[in-house]
Amino acid sequence: MERRGRTVVGARGMVAGAHPQVSLAGAAVLQGGGNAYDAALAMAGMASVVLPSMCGVGGDAFALVHDGPRRTWAAYMGSGVGPDGGDLEFHRSRGLRALPVDGPLSVAVPGAVDCWDALHRAGATRPLAELWAPAIAVAGDGMALTRRLRGELEEDGDKLRRDAVSHTVFLPGGALPAVGSLLCQPDLARTLAAIAESPRSFYEGALAERCVSALRDGGAPFSGEEWAAHRTVVDTPARGSYAGVTLHTTLPPSPGYMVLQQAAMLDGLLRPLDMLGADAVHLMASASRRAFADRFAGVGSEGDAWRALLSPDAVAAARAALSGDAASASPAPMSGGDTTCFVAADAQGNVVNMIQSVAFVWGSGVMVPGTGVLLNNRAGRGSYMIEGHANCVRPRVRPMHTLTVWAMSDESGAPLIAGSTPGGDGQVQWNVQLISHLLDRGLSLQAAVEAPRFTVWPGSDADVVGSPPELRCESRIGPQAIEALRARGHDVTVLGAWDGGGGAQLVALDRQHGTLRGASDPRLDGCALAV
Repeated sequence: MERRGRTVVGARGMVAGAHPQVSLAGAAVLQGGGNAYDAALAMAGMASVVLPSMCGVGGDAFALVHDGPRRTWAAYMGSGVGPDGGDLEFHRSRGLRALPVDGPLSVAVPGAVDCWDALHRAGATRPLAELWAPAIAVAGDGMALTRRLRGELEEDGDKLRRDAVSHTVFLPGGALPAVGSLLCQPDLARTLAAIAESPRSFYEGALAERCVSALRDGGAPFSGEEWAAHRTVVDTPARGSYAGVTLHTTLPPSPGYMVLQQAAMLDGLLRPLDMLGADAVHLMASASRRAFADRFAGVGSEGDAWRALLSPDAVAAARAALSGDAASASPAPMSGGDTTCFVAADAQGNVVNMIQSVAFVWGSGVMVPGTGVLLNNRAGRGSYMIEGHANCVRPRVRPMHTLTVWAMSDESGAPLIAGSTPGGDGQVQWNVQLISHLLDRGLSLQAAVEAPRFTVWPGSDADVVGSPPELRCESRIGPQAIEALRARGHDVTVLGAWDGGGGAQLVALDRQHGTLRGASDPRLDGCALAV
């Protein structure tokens, strides 16, 4: 298999992120004596500036944290609810059969800011203003437009053009900016500086009022009270196991339990098989389809219905059905999306594994005037207009989500590996592939993130229903396996060698040698850095 990089090794700290400036921000904090909480928050701020199509102040954030001194695990679910007036009848009265995936009606209360605040209060040692100073400087002074960011403007810039504000920032003069041109976000710089001093001002102050007013002016039925009521949910992570190792994931509305469900179905079945042979790919694809079908059948963004899917009887029944022909279509297809993830670890055993997103690329396309805040489209992506459905649109309910992060620990609860990948509904599939590559095959971190990737389509996104099923495979899986999968009934779409999506970031704690290891996916522009 072609290799593009090597696992990075360090002694005192490690970061892995999807953009060089994001990784550098975290590494600089660790080098200066900060801990993993500090580093992750610095990375969160920088990502919000240099990856504006993927994440930011107007999006959501989830985290899985191991506190080294306390020897505890915690899951942070930083996503917000839909508007107080946004019930099913409100949308039906406007002639809608599905929520829009851009514009004001697609927006949910952003959860990222409160998640950052919760993490800061839990274990950071430096003020947010200090941690975000580099990001604020980049936003104000400008950053060079990357080829990837320009491509996203070219492909998805129409939603920005439809907004009165966002096109003036990202498409000045209406033209596509050139690669290497300077992208300045002075309004965002001022907003980040204000939030650093008072994070709750985003939910209960002049900034909150400005956001709510902009949405109400666009027809979205926000009262402002749902903004003021927002708080990050912090709880014990969901837990499962694979190959004798404990797995931890984020809780709903995150689909982290789907990683545990697929892992339970597949545990012990893959190790005897060729890593990316047709039999192994078929089993993993079938497990993914079953997980999506189960989610659609009755798992909402709230409640405990997901726990029943992890019971021994449910797992045994699902496992028994894996070896048949290609699974039928899941009810709702996977659409594209943009997210970023990053990991920071320090010598004290602190590990902060974060993922943040504005949902689809460029989110809703709506920017709040004078703030630089580009708002998410999570309500449009994760809320169904199906009466009685577990994820039917309702006020004060968090929409169904795609963000998930995971970690492995040993029998004492000490972290072994933490990571994740962006990619919408691909996340819960590719993370299972990563876990299998690491535990069944013993691959290095870098080899695991570089391994050929495959994805069942559709997943759970709410915008389109009933598309025929596909199995999307990077060409490196090989023609023999692809033809064998077609013979088993899969409608295989062959993608470019590295075009399967995602951008995994991994950090491992090597207890035998007292070192840290990191890896970053070459499908994105990031890197792992050691200190």
